[in-house]
Parts: sequence; structure tokens; C-alpha cells
Amino acid sequence: MSSQEKETSNSLYRQWQILSRLSTGKWMGTRELQEILVREGVDISLRTIQRDLNQIAQRFPIESSKTTPQGWRWRSDAPIQSLPHMTSSQAVTFMMVEEHLKHLLPPSLIDEMNPWFDLARRSLSTQNNVRQWINRVRIVPANQPLIPPVVERAAQQAIYEGLLQDKQLECIYQGRGQHSEEKTYILNPLALVQKGSIIYLVCTRHDRSDIQTFALHRFKSATVLNTRALHPVNFDIDEYIDSGALGFRVDFNQPTENITLKLHMSEADAHYFEESQLSLDQSIEKLEDGMALITATVPYTSQLIWWLRSFGKKIRHIEPEQVANMVNQVDE
Repeated sequence: MSSQEKETSNSLYRQWQILSRLSTGKWMGTRELQEILVREGVDISLRTIQRDLNQIAQRFPIESSKTTPQGWRWRSDAPIQSLPHMTSSQAVTFMMVEEHLKHLLPPSLIDEMNPWFDLARRSLSTQNNVRQWINRVRIVPANQPLIPPVVERAAQQAIYEGLLQDKQLECIYQGRGQHSEEKTYILNPLALVQKGSIIYLVCTRHDRSDIQTFALHRFKSATVLNTRALHPVNFDIDEYIDSGALGFRVDFNQPTENITLKLHMSEADAHYFEESQLSLDQSIEKLEDGMALITATVPYTSQLIWWLRSFGKKIRHIEPEQVANMVNQVDE
């Protein structure tokens, strides 16, 4: 390779590194670009970076902030084709993310992702086999589908940003029911969990240590504070979910407890639990007269009660007695 070819190759690599670091929306300074390139093993001066950017701007839709120090970014109208090609598998993934996870991602991130979603749609439109995959795959809720409640967008964005930045939130929240009083809280965000059609913020209040859940659609407003969020010691979101806390307590004065649930039903109906188990320790014992006993350790929650009620008379007998009483209880 001649010295000229080598220099051209080095310039292409350097300019590609610069292009791949620019984003839409956020300005990237030349000094920040220099630091990134140095970490990549490219020894370059600020003046060379500036010259590269001016050359790139003649061919690619990037723009300068026209300030000192100068910043650069992709123009908002830059076609996504300016960036690398998307493979069919990547396009499928982006389409699935948009359909099923869009409402769980921070709005600011969605704004950045929209060009990728658009590129995924265009990529799929030219690939029949991949488009067929999208048309043949669906996610259907196991329960009665419900239309999600409307979430106040500005409050949602603040809550997501507070969670991302690990900052406290000052919120106005209205409890269940239109006549509930609006209250102001300072919250320490811990996690977001979607359950059915509702998204919950898992958090602690600044004046209490117990972990609580707040439905996102009941927030009237939210503001990110500069103060760092305070976390309970050893909080683990997966352990919190496994504890049954999001099944909601039957008695709000008592923590959720695990119980040994026993269900008597016909052997034919018990086959359902051979494929979809209640718990890892579940057992199915065949009894006389075509009956079966299902035994499993599960969290005792209101969700469990409603689920058991959905079986109607298929369940002949339930233990413990306290669960049976709740299942059979009829509101006056």
C-alpha cells in the first residue's frame, strides 16, 4: 500500500469514528471527540478533527452549533440511511420492541429510536419473508384485554428520567377514584413494572422506609429533583416481584405471606397444571373417583383470590380455609 493509500485509509477510519459518535439532538464537542478517538488509538489534533467535520458536512447531513466551543450533531431531518444498513433480524427486533416495549421506554429514548423504527419498517417492506414473520407472530394477553389508562406524558417523562438518573421525584398523586384527594409526595424511584395494562412505579416515600407501588396514570405531575434517590438496603426487583407484592396484599395491614395451597378438582381439569405450574414445588396427586389434589407454595394475594374465583365450580375444595372463605365470599 502506498503512503497516499495508507493516509486515505487512516482518514476514512478516523472520519467514520467521528460520524459514528455523533447523535441527533445532543451536541458533541470537538474535544470530546478527540478524547474518544485517542481511546480508540487515533492520535489526532483538534484542528484536524475540525477540518474532518467541515469535510464530512459537505457530504453528510450533520450540522454545527455555531458556538464556542463548537458542537456537532446529525441534523434532525437526516435520513437514517446515512447510518449503517439494518439486517432483517435487526429489523424484526426493532419492530417487536416498538410494538411491545414502547410504552415502557423513556419518551426521550423513544424520540431517539423513532428513526430506527422507521428504518426497520422500510427494511421489512422490501423483504417478503421477514414481513411474513411479523404478520405471523402475535402476543395475546392471558386475561381479558383492557385498554390502558391514559398517562400524563410530562409526568411520565419526569418519572422515567428520575429513574434513569437515580434522582428523587416531587409528585402530585391522586389515589383511586375521582373524588380521592390529591397528595404531594417526594419519592425515591426504584423500578418500573408493567402488570397487564397498567404500569407501576416501585418506590419509597422520603418519609417512610417501606416499598410502595404507584400507578403511573394516577400521577398528575412529577418533577425531577437534584437530590439523589435513597435506596433500601439490598433491594432486588426480581425478589420483590417473586414475593407476590405486585399481586397486592389481601390485608394491607399485613405483609404478603406464602401459603401451601391445596386444590381438589377432577383429574381432567388438573391436566391444566401439568403444563402451567403454580410453583416449582407443585405436586399433583391422583385421588379416588377421578379426582386430583394439587399442592403448591404460592404468595397469598388478592390476585390469587380473583384467579381462583375464575375457576368457578371446577375447584371442589380449597385449603387453607382462609383462602376458601375469601374465594367463596360474596359482596353484599
